[in-house]
Amino acid sequence: MPEIINAFGQPIGSPLPGWRPPPHPSATAMEGRYCRLEPLNAARHADALHAANALDRDGRNWTYLPYGPFPSADAYRDWLRAGEQSVDPLFFAIVPKSDDRPAGIAAYLRIAPEAGSIEVGHLHFSERLKHSPAATEAMVLMMERAFALGYRRYEWKCDALNAPSRAAAQRLGFSYEGIFRQATVYKGRSRDTAWYAAIDSEWPALRQAFTTWLAPENFDERGQQRQRLSELTRSIVQMRG
Repeated sequence: MPEIINAFGQPIGSPLPGWRPPPHPSATAMEGRYCRLEPLNAARHADALHAANALDRDGRNWTYLPYGPFPSADAYRDWLRAGEQSVDPLFFAIVPKSDDRPAGIAAYLRIAPEAGSIEVGHLHFSERLKHSPAATEAMVLMMERAFALGYRRYEWKCDALNAPSRAAAQRLGFSYEGIFRQATVYKGRSRDTAWYAAIDSEWPALRQAFTTWLAPENFDERGQQRQRLSELTRSIVQMRG
């Protein structure tokens, strides 16, 4: 973009004529071909989510989250009850249409309409959800809603040591933006945080990549992908790391 200089000879950012802060995302369902995202509800989702989480027998899926694993179904239900009352984070249960049973959780967080910025996080995918079209589609539906509302920046942050999360961010077309050293402390450990983001000008190309990948014809009779999503988003990603 051409450099813009103000009356003092200083470079400044691009003007945003007519831009208005977007609304806060609503706690309403999102519907896709492979999954549905429902506003988190402990009474409706707790038992199925706890059963799905129990497939992770040694609890390794909780390593990079600031909570969990939970010692009992009741403890998990109590955590969900608190989560369903929150507006930031705003939690959703991920329900694959293959069996209509909740299998994971995701949330919008650090929602900053005044900056046009929003983050996706609190991702916990059970073994039933991992590596499935439903898991990818859930992330697409959340990104789609954010940009449709008018957010300019969609963030993904994770522990810098969480290699699977970092790979997932880049597969989904998020660009690497760096490491915040000693950004926080959780579970008695120091955490460096890796930052990734997609911006609104990238959304049309990302949407086309997601549409191509999620199309039924991209999967063979065994449900195996014919074209990898990382191949479709490679040219959109601005920086890798």
